[in-house]
Amino acid sequence: MVIIGRLTKDAVVNHLKDERKVAHFTVAINDFYKPKGQEQGVTVTNYYSCSYWINPPLAEKLKKGALVELSGRIGVNAYTNMQGEAKASLTFHVNDIKIHQFSRASVPPAEAKETATADDLPF
Repeated sequence: MVIIGRLTKDAVVNHLKDERKVAHFTVAINDFYKPKGQEQGVTVTNYYSCSYWINPPLAEKLKKGALVELSGRIGVNAYTNMQGEAKASLTFHVNDIKIHQFSRASVPPAEAKETATADDLPF
């Protein structure tokens, strides 16, 4: 399965007891639809808790707001909260990551371009 969404916060790398590493991050995916017979559209946002085992150092590039394309498999984590209510969260086990757009915070500002004047030319 392939999903495309934006990171909700910077990715975090967790170190396990057996020296393996895993990158964890959350992706938000917006969906918009217009119910039949209504003029107003509805926007629904789904959040996926992602884990990436293959190359955890890639997590340094996964910053809040980055647009990513993920391929892998989806799952559901069912649980009961403290109030006894049944809840569930969507999980995504990532096999491949493509970064389509880095977050604005992680992109360095463009360096000022210097222009040559007539005095700077070597001829």
